[in-house]
Amino acid sequence: MRYFIKLSYKGTNYHGWQTQPNAISVQEELEKAFSLILRKEIAITGAGRTDAGVHAKNFIAHFETEKSFNTTQVKELIYKLNSYISKDLAIHDIYKVDDRMHARFDAKERTYQYFITTTKNPFATDSAWYVYGKLDVDKMNLACDILKEYSDFGSFAKLHSDNKTNICDLMEAHWEFKDELLVFTIKADRFLRNMVRAIVGTMVDIGQGKTSLDELSKIIESKDRNRAGRSVPGYGLFLVEIKY
Repeated sequence: MRYFIKLSYKGTNYHGWQTQPNAISVQEELEKAFSLILRKEIAITGAGRTDAGVHAKNFIAHFETEKSFNTTQVKELIYKLNSYISKDLAIHDIYKVDDRMHARFDAKERTYQYFITTTKNPFATDSAWYVYGKLDVDKMNLACDILKEYSDFGSFAKLHSDNKTNICDLMEAHWEFKDELLVFTIKADRFLRNMVRAIVGTMVDIGQGKTSLDELSKIIESKDRNRAGRSVPGYGLFLVEIKY
């Protein structure tokens, strides 16, 4: 039987979602916890791969087991798991799904948010990128309108990635102020590796007057990562929602 796991994590102390040698990952910690408590080796598949330092407010993963859990048993399992895993990781729900449901391939929408602070804030050190100086947010939102005219985002993909296609259905992109933080929200059916961080870096260049709106179109059409802006720090990025 296949079960979905709804969880969240603070990515500061993790080297991303995916298991890798000589580094702590969310996937590895979850698999160890589930395997120990269910007394059988459990493999867990995530909805996607987040980079080192990136956070997730809502993340979905799935696993398979021969065991069946009623409501009380699910609550007990969640309690045991949360007692075992680190304070940076929390499991909110576990629920049975159709055996063909896949946490990664069946996701229809993913929403990320990137947080920027323009004043030094010791309480946002691990959750927002400090950018000195004024940003032209109106111009950055005009850049979002240009971004939504395209579907090939190869210019923002990590170099040497193994993407089969750079096509993404971009549904939403905008900047707004929330509680003294500048927040970028972006929604699409899928994202390329490093895509959001590269887009934010390019948008900040536009907000600082280093890149023009006309140049943005040329950058996107070039499909050349070297022409886009820097990849901003991962700690300002949050995966906030996944829809199936």
